[in-house]
Amino acid sequence: MSARFFLDTNIFVYSFDRTAPAKCRHAGALIREAVETQRGVVSYQVVQEFFNVALRQFVRPMSLFEAGQYLGTIFRPIIAVHSSTSLFLSAMELFHSDHFSWYDALIVAAASASNCEILYSEDLQHGRRIRDLKIVNPFL
Repeated sequence: MSARFFLDTNIFVYSFDRTAPAKCRHAGALIREAVETQRGVVSYQVVQEFFNVALRQFVRPMSLFEAGQYLGTIFRPIIAVHSSTSLFLSAMELFHSDHFSWYDALIVAAASASNCEILYSEDLQHGRRIRDLKIVNPFL
């Protein structure tokens, strides 16, 4: 893969899910590729959503030390989209025109704003194209 790609929150959550070993392995491989190639992208929303789950809902929640390590080694190199008025306006347009939920519209807007060609997500319609972005469920 040579194109930039965006990773939705569920990819990170599955990378810790030992009850779904195939998804865990595949999610881990996508995350490694994102960090190693610097073609992977996330937004601050993804980071916030992941830590909300990791610190509170994992079978063994992450410690603050583990969360800090993960933030520095995994997220810091690939955070590319910050909250902005233009991001919110783009999400509002997607919310209205494509009938996404607000948070899904923010993810799609962030992927589009960072010039990604692929958005990896289990939560959105596999194969759907929005602007120049293709949604791919990596677990199919």
